[in-house]
Amino acid sequence: MEEYVESWNSSPTHTQGVHHVDALLFFFTVAFIHPLPESSPFINSSTSDVEKCQQYDGKNMALFEEEMDTSPMVSSLLSSLANYSNLTQGSKEHEEAENNEEARKKTVQAPRMGTIMGVYLPCMQNILGVILFLRMTWLVGIGGVLGTFTIVFMCCSTTMLTAISMSAIATNGVVPAGGSYYMISRSLGPEFGGAVGICFYLGTTFAGAMYILGCIEILLIYIVPAAAIFKMEGLEGAEAEAALLNNMRVYGTIVLSFMALVVFVGVKYVNKLALVFLACVILSILAVYAGVIKTSFDPPDFPVCVLGNRTLASKGFDICAKTIERGNATLTTKLWRAFCDSEFLNATCDEYFTSNNVSQIQGIPGITSGILAENLFSTFMEKNSILEKRGVPAVLDPEATVTNTNRYVMADITSFFTLLVGIYFPSVTGIMAGSNRSGDLQDAQKSIPIGTILAITTTSIIYMSSVILFGACVDGVVLRDKFGEGVDGNLVIGTLAWPSPWVIVFGSFFSTCGAGLQSLTGAPRLLQAIARDGIIPFLRVFGHGKANGEPTWALLLTACICESGILIASLDAVAPILSMFFLMCYMFVNLACALQTLLRTPNWRPRFKFYHWALSLLGMSLCLTLMFLCSWYYAIVAMVIASCIYKYIEFCGAEKEWGDGIRGISLSAARYALMRLEEGPPHTKNWRPQILVLMSLDAEQNVEQPRLLSLTSQLKAGKGLTIVGACVEGTYLNNQPQAQEGDQVRLMEVEKVKGFSQVVISSNLRDATSHLIQAGGLGGLRHNTVLVSYPKNWKQAEEHHRCRNFIEVVRETTAARLALLVPKNISAYPSNGERFTEGHIDVWWIVHDGGMLMLLPFLLRQHKVWRKCKIRIFTVAQMDDNSIQMKKDLMTFLYHLRFDAEVEVVEMHESDISAYTYEKTLMMEQRSQILKEMHLTKNEREREIQSITDVSRGSIRRKNPSNLHPQRSIAEESVGGGGEEKSEEEVAAVSHFSYKETSHSQKKSLQYGVSFRNQSNVRRMHHAQKLNEVIVKKSQEAKLVLLNMPGPPKNRTGEENYMEFLEVLTEGLNRVLLVRGGGREVITIYS
Repeated sequence: MEEYVESWNSSPTHTQGVHHVDALLFFFTVAFIHPLPESSPFINSSTSDVEKCQQYDGKNMALFEEEMDTSPMVSSLLSSLANYSNLTQGSKEHEEAENNEEARKKTVQAPRMGTIMGVYLPCMQNILGVILFLRMTWLVGIGGVLGTFTIVFMCCSTTMLTAISMSAIATNGVVPAGGSYYMISRSLGPEFGGAVGICFYLGTTFAGAMYILGCIEILLIYIVPAAAIFKMEGLEGAEAEAALLNNMRVYGTIVLSFMALVVFVGVKYVNKLALVFLACVILSILAVYAGVIKTSFDPPDFPVCVLGNRTLASKGFDICAKTIERGNATLTTKLWRAFCDSEFLNATCDEYFTSNNVSQIQGIPGITSGILAENLFSTFMEKNSILEKRGVPAVLDPEATVTNTNRYVMADITSFFTLLVGIYFPSVTGIMAGSNRSGDLQDAQKSIPIGTILAITTTSIIYMSSVILFGACVDGVVLRDKFGEGVDGNLVIGTLAWPSPWVIVFGSFFSTCGAGLQSLTGAPRLLQAIARDGIIPFLRVFGHGKANGEPTWALLLTACICESGILIASLDAVAPILSMFFLMCYMFVNLACALQTLLRTPNWRPRFKFYHWALSLLGMSLCLTLMFLCSWYYAIVAMVIASCIYKYIEFCGAEKEWGDGIRGISLSAARYALMRLEEGPPHTKNWRPQILVLMSLDAEQNVEQPRLLSLTSQLKAGKGLTIVGACVEGTYLNNQPQAQEGDQVRLMEVEKVKGFSQVVISSNLRDATSHLIQAGGLGGLRHNTVLVSYPKNWKQAEEHHRCRNFIEVVRETTAARLALLVPKNISAYPSNGERFTEGHIDVWWIVHDGGMLMLLPFLLRQHKVWRKCKIRIFTVAQMDDNSIQMKKDLMTFLYHLRFDAEVEVVEMHESDISAYTYEKTLMMEQRSQILKEMHLTKNEREREIQSITDVSRGSIRRKNPSNLHPQRSIAEESVGGGGEEKSEEEVAAVSHFSYKETSHSQKKSLQYGVSFRNQSNVRRMHHAQKLNEVIVKKSQEAKLVLLNMPGPPKNRTGEENYMEFLEVLTEGLNRVLLVRGGGREVITIYS
């Protein structure tokens, strides 16, 4: 950058009279061409404040000069838009051109092609082709004028509606080169774009195979039949058909190889010959129309020989008669010898030949003959059935077998209406030839709509008029004669042409060659564009090519796929295949336009105004209908291919954000669903835990308890809402970048947790946690359950703030009527990769919490980690309860809930409060009261709590060894010094210290509080101890223990006491999940 500025400053053209705006324009132009670091896309970030002031001096931009690094001046933006290069986004050439110094110095030349040359004529060339010349007359003869006109009208209406939708999309902003694929992918997203792009590529490739097969058919049947490698003379039925197909395969492979070589050597030759091929098409069509006009006053002489009402193949005879009179003698003809065993009049002949006369009809009676009435209706034929003339009487023995079938014109395939649709539709494809050239157009937004719609209108008129004119000029037996066997092997449409049938033969031959070359040229470039977008990983190799950008590897793949179509060898079988892929592509073009219109996206502002969402939906419906009309099994295969590509891109493809319409649908659907959820709370049957996971982060923003996400995944199994919340202490302006780089998103992907990540930054963690609980979610899609880890080592001084935060979370969830899940010893919980092959999940149902304790083990067992664990439910019976009846009632309740679980009722007998309980409570009260009375600092107070706790436990162990549990929790063992017994001297020392500093009145107050005020604490401690003894006895070996979590203290003076109660309650258990309901029923026995 500095080199450019210095060289420009030193140039002679830079004088003092140059305005600062010009300097800034040059500076920004260089900045656009020479990409700078992301932090400063327009201005060099290393520029000092002094230089910046000098740079913007006199530009009236002082208010905004601090934002110039990210917000450019309008003049620089307009300058960059003026130099826009209309190339495919993401293409290698585009990137190389931007980074190439020589390319930067060249001025961008405007494209030169207008509407006629750039859109209209290419569309005409692609639409008019092989089907018109080789199958149109046969379609009219089989389907009738009315049926074929219906097919043509449906197909042309479909392409017209698609063209309207395409015009709207093409005029909604600049369309770089890439045409239809670019429009679909940017409108419907990478998944749909990739799937439809591949379908369009396959359609174009199979179209190349169809054109080559049409070329070979013209060559071997109408131009040089003697060139056939597999001779068909003398063969009948399946043998003759197999020989024809083998000839098509051999010659098709040869022609494909030659065309691929031409495309590989230089596509410029193909482009130069395009106008020649188009001229052949236009001249051929004009010759047909001229021939039609000529038939009105001078019909051509194309006689057709008919035996009875059966059409005879003209290649087996020269005179359409059984015998001829020559002098006074009657001589037999070749026709006689074809049906009889000798040339004599007394020979034994075919029964049908003997019973019926030979007649000759005019194949092209002319437009004024009234033959149209005969050709109005369809004549569908079975395979190998004989072509018969309507209205001609014939003598036929129903029981006689047909012999000499090779003498007649016979149907090669079974025909029906939907087959005709599939064969005809490829003749209206090619409407996107103009949009594919959008990079070469002078004004694409003007040329594409006008040129495409004009081309479709012209070709539709040609096709519809052809249907009527063929039916009005040509006899039905000639129309149904697919290969012209009854008219001396002439191309049927050629018999109608003027001045000679060879005009049509050679015109159609060159036009099919040109169309095949165009397909082999366009398909590899389409595949290259898809590969370079990077949305389908396994196709990336096909994005590479020669040094000049020619897609070598894509051409090789295209040739291989095209060869598979040629091996099918039948034009009638290949046509429905490519119809499927084109129809699917057109369907999604209409869908894209309809979606953008209905969603009213702010960026949807097409210059083409003659569109409507109803027209697009109608076009989409027609495409879908035609797909299943053509071939329902091909339609299903095409949809399966597109669906597989869609899912592959969704799971394995690169993520692209193109502002597509599918995302707009998702947003609209989400908004609608959220508004519906606002109408009321969910019914009990629909209740599921929508979890807010409160994660704690360390100083490096790494998650401290990753197993919380494992437990979340096991609880959710991918269903419902999950919000992973994290709190960061600090200010938003300073900590926002670090907060976005948190580790929780990566862990969510690893643990397969489907949900959202939310980070809240506040001056303290307490407020941040409160904000998360209050503001998490949106509308009706909010969390109803909070998952937070039990505070580990809460008695240590440095962890005491987490203890207070935890208790506040319990209070806030209770006030907000949210359920609360607190896993203790979370590091001991299984990961998603572990499996329990046996074991129990024990539920201790002490108080009713709405059914959360019942629901959670059921949800856990849906996951593969807990699937083989059995559920046991324990409930506590008081002395006045009937435990037997209580167990029966509980089993009935579980039966109605459809839960499979073992049930056990535990009786807790009343007993005296032990000395252990009294002393533990006393030590707890002493700690709380003494620390309250003593005016210690915060750090000293936290140290004092730890020392008193350790001393009290040592004293209790010595006095009541029978009440001690053999196992202790992981959290206790991790507390430093917790496992060592204190000597009596140490206990005395600490006790002496505690009371030594206390006045007499304070001691009296303390004793009074222990005697009266804290009797409730004694009862709580007693209950916690007794309940813990029972739980440890029954569930010590359980894989997981779920039990009710007591409510938080109402005042803040008993926070440490509350934590002590929880500690005693869960002592000696490895994995504990404390559960607190949200105050509503979450399970029901009703359906």
